[in-house]
Amino acid sequence: MNTPTTPTTPTTPALQRGMGPWQLWGVAVGLVISGEYFGWSYGWAHAGPLGFALVTLVVALFYAALMLGYAELCTSWPQAGGPHVFAERAWGPQVAALVGAASVLVCWLTPSAIALAIGAYVRVQWPGLDVRVGAVGAYVLFTALNWRGVRLAATLELVVTLLAIVELLVFAGVVAPGFAWSHLLAGAWAGQADASWAALPGMLASLPFAIWFFFGIEAAAMTAEEVHAPQRDFPRAFGLGMLTLVLLAVLVMLMAGGSGDWRELAERNDPLPQAMQRVVGPDSGWVHMLVGLGMLGLVASFHGLLLSGSRQVYALARAGVLGPALAHLHPRWHTPHRALLLGAVVGTALVMLDEVVHWDGQGLTANLVSLAVLAGLLVYTAALASLIRLRQQAPTHPRPFRMPGYPGLAWLTLGVAVAFAGVVVWQFPVNAALLALALGVWWAWMRHRAAAGQRPGRA
Repeated sequence: MNTPTTPTTPTTPALQRGMGPWQLWGVAVGLVISGEYFGWSYGWAHAGPLGFALVTLVVALFYAALMLGYAELCTSWPQAGGPHVFAERAWGPQVAALVGAASVLVCWLTPSAIALAIGAYVRVQWPGLDVRVGAVGAYVLFTALNWRGVRLAATLELVVTLLAIVELLVFAGVVAPGFAWSHLLAGAWAGQADASWAALPGMLASLPFAIWFFFGIEAAAMTAEEVHAPQRDFPRAFGLGMLTLVLLAVLVMLMAGGSGDWRELAERNDPLPQAMQRVVGPDSGWVHMLVGLGMLGLVASFHGLLLSGSRQVYALARAGVLGPALAHLHPRWHTPHRALLLGAVVGTALVMLDEVVHWDGQGLTANLVSLAVLAGLLVYTAALASLIRLRQQAPTHPRPFRMPGYPGLAWLTLGVAVAFAGVVVWQFPVNAALLALALGVWWAWMRHRAAAGQRPGRA
């Protein structure tokens, strides 16, 4: 039975604790599993399969450490809002508002990119259909499902995530007869046959797409007020989730790259159907099955990001950073329905720009990915810095889970996050400038509100 997280009156509903440990694992993995279906192919275009695999290994180790830090923060301060809550306690409301804005951008930009990939998969099934039609349809359907309550949303997320994992295993089995190491190893180091310093620029450029494999798992922190036992369930869900994602990433890249010339899959939004077509032919029932079930991986991430993104907007509105109307919960379903609707409107506007807007030598999907990764790295940096500061400021605060290897591992992970951000800024200066402009405008508005006496409250 759902239990409210805070006392309520008939007119002030609260978020409800409707998620168990497996549902939390489903949300954590589901948030990210779309990275197995698309996005990584852009990394191949820069670094080649082996160059990209090495970058992915480094990123996986970083995320494993990052999730240990998030597990401590989520179990110590289990509130909706995640990094915004941690930053508010460590650095104050204005810094927290900036971190919250970056989190909202992640939760708006990422599903927009995924929605375009959903549209691309739909077009494989119905070639005459505009990609944007499938993308907008995804927003309408899954916003409505999220509207109906966290128990339904989280259970659906778990089911879809499990089916997506099964589909990836089926994909590997179907393309296995066409596997050859020669396909995977040809020019596998950024177009070079052997590893050399010449591959390094391409490997650095592939970093955002390696991050994409795991990007978003931390957004499960936004659901902390809706988890039955956050102190117990977050460490388990994050740990098992990372293991699941690493194994799937290895499997997908190995089998897709070995099925034929990997260059044919680079910079595609639908690499798995294309890889399968090379082995069984375009008219095979296996391909149609992959398109149908394969979209479940995209749907899992898309649906999970709508869930977590709406909670971030809700938490910011509840803290007074955004308008109070966005903190309103549905009187029956206890969901932040206005925050959900706002995310759907923004996402729909972004996907309608597909095939219209291109910049920095990339299409809209790749730019959305790199923008989201930049915002995400800012959030990671803030979360890790908050972890260190809160250890200093509140050493006696109850911490059901503590990050192993502290403080060395915390400082190392923070340094890697800053280094990653520097690499992505260097590789994508236009997107870095766009993000800086957006956050600069937000920061100026927040200072104006503070000067007018409209200071945000505690989350």
